[in-house]
Amino acid sequence: MTVTDGEAFAAMLAHHRSLEDEVGRRVATLRAVAGSGGHYEPVVAELVAYVAEEVLPHAMAEERSIYEAAGRLPGLAARVTEMIAEHRQLTTAVEGLAASQSPADAAKLAVSIGELFTAHVAKENDLLLPRLQAEEAVSLSQLLAQMHQLTEEAHQEASITEDASLPDGDATLLDLLVDAATALADAGEGDLACRLVARAWVALRSARPDLAVRATAALHRLARFAAAEPIAFSPRAGGASSPADEILDVRPFAPAQRHESIFAAYGALRAGSGFVLVNDHDPKPLRYQFEAEHAGEFTWEVLEEGPTVWRVRIGRPGGAVASPTLAAGGSPGAEAELDVRRLPHGQRHESIFAAYGALRAGSGLVLVNDHDPKPLRYQFEAQHAGEYTWDYLEQGPRVWRVRIGRPVGAHA
Repeated sequence: MTVTDGEAFAAMLAHHRSLEDEVGRRVATLRAVAGSGGHYEPVVAELVAYVAEEVLPHAMAEERSIYEAAGRLPGLAARVTEMIAEHRQLTTAVEGLAASQSPADAAKLAVSIGELFTAHVAKENDLLLPRLQAEEAVSLSQLLAQMHQLTEEAHQEASITEDASLPDGDATLLDLLVDAATALADAGEGDLACRLVARAWVALRSARPDLAVRATAALHRLARFAAAEPIAFSPRAGGASSPADEILDVRPFAPAQRHESIFAAYGALRAGSGFVLVNDHDPKPLRYQFEAEHAGEFTWEVLEEGPTVWRVRIGRPGGAVASPTLAAGGSPGAEAELDVRRLPHGQRHESIFAAYGALRAGSGLVLVNDHDPKPLRYQFEAQHAGEYTWDYLEQGPRVWRVRIGRPVGAHA
């Protein structure tokens, strides 16, 4: 059956209404449960799961279909960049909701998610879609078909069972593991409890980001029961940071952005180098995640321990193996490659920006992606105009490779 552009326009509006209604209903339920003092955690999980499984795949599909088309229209490039950034804000807000520690915080974050999504949908309905419909060279019906295909592919990648009506086995297993870890912590085995949950986080972070953020939240809670020095690290000689070390201050970041940005900065390190992490709380949960994913491949030196600022030098020792996401090139002096294809879509841009932030002047990295990272370039232009270089090395159809550099003289 052939779909006209008018029918495609109506279908897009109807789908937006459905998404907005479903998000709004879950937000209202969470506010009511949190206000009554009931068990709010299951309602949080339901809202997080809906956004992760329905809203975010739709958003990623939009970026690669209607947003790419709208970004080519006169006067819309900046607005498209702004709306892509709102997708990242939504991802961050949902991750923060999953890690919320009180009903008041959960309700506040849920309201902000609802307001952000409502305002975002209004921009699409009132600005982008009418402009696209008015363009003779644009086929809304083709864009709708493309968006459906991309959304379906995202659902297939994230699918855990063939029958969506079956229980979510991974979620059930994570709940059981967290219960067991909590029992271990209560019995005085806080270190073992944290190690178990950190290993679960490693297994989930790519395949099930919605569950990975729940594991991170549990790890923050359990870390309070662990010993002061739960993991033995090999300190670098001298016990102090090098003047050449870059500073990664994550205090301005939203909590849900911090860990992925830190791991991306670590991934950008070459053997023998490091950076100084600056945080507003003891990054003990992060240590467990590093030990679970990079055992024997990093150093951890505490330079300052609170009470308001914590500073830790994180290094990659000489001979340490590069991470599977960012690996050194095959020849001496070759630039590292940041392969984001294995990362969930909602984490890719933050990881790329963090890796760029760790670059020294005159250096670069090679981004490897499964689609043309054109939306990312708009974000770089908006945030780092005149401070980066962008060179395509390979342009599809399955793999895109782009060298992103920091010129000499660019601001760190």
